[in-house]
Amino acid sequence: MPRYRLTLEYDGTRYHGYQAQGPGLPSVQEAVETAVFAFSGERIRLQAAGRTDTGVHATGQVVHADLEKDWPARTVLNALNAHLIDEAVSVLDAQVATGDWHARFSATERRYLYRILNRPAPPALERGKVWHVKKPLDVEAMHDAAQVLVGHHDFTTFRDLQCQAKSPIKTLDLATVSQVGEEVHLVFASRSFLHRQVRSMTGTLAEVGTGRWTRADVRAALDARDRKACGPVAPAHGLYLTGVGY
Repeated sequence: MPRYRLTLEYDGTRYHGYQAQGPGLPSVQEAVETAVFAFSGERIRLQAAGRTDTGVHATGQVVHADLEKDWPARTVLNALNAHLIDEAVSVLDAQVATGDWHARFSATERRYLYRILNRPAPPALERGKVWHVKKPLDVEAMHDAAQVLVGHHDFTTFRDLQCQAKSPIKTLDLATVSQVGEEVHLVFASRSFLHRQVRSMTGTLAEVGTGRWTRADVRAALDARDRKACGPVAPAHGLYLTGVGY
């Protein structure tokens, strides 16, 4: 039974997250599984590197599909995209996986980008793709404060109350904040993240950017290990899963 490694790009606006939610609640997983059935006749369950929330986008989500028939990878790629034509999902790459490779369990890094449009005027073309913040942000202060979060910590403060992870302790390998034209980009990398951790960290760092918080406040929030100490949670529509490392 061949295993196919698929790299996905999607606009999460119309979906109730990556994971299948049931009738009447469209998801990225359901869209791709339906496309697999349409071309192969097989009912399969995809395995994904990560489960993005409602409204979150991806430019480098990785999933795998186990199929009975040995199809050429290019055929799988083209057939899936043909059947996804009415969806906001594209298969960017398809490869035949080797050995015991697994989309979720073999991953060693997940990388996220958060886009903040930092200007007085709201977005027209990028509506639903960025978080609009009118007040000027101090990008250097945000980047400096972000370094407090890098390393091995108890991230309870930045963990959603509904998070199902067994432990709040994670290692954040990278946190950068940079100016890109009118946008502020926050990039985070870790082997794994807690539920809404990236959005929680982003909202907190935005408080630093506006001058309401300081680096010391971020440190105090992290050390508090208390969800109530977190800053506002950034909206889902500015977040992108950009890549998975193996």
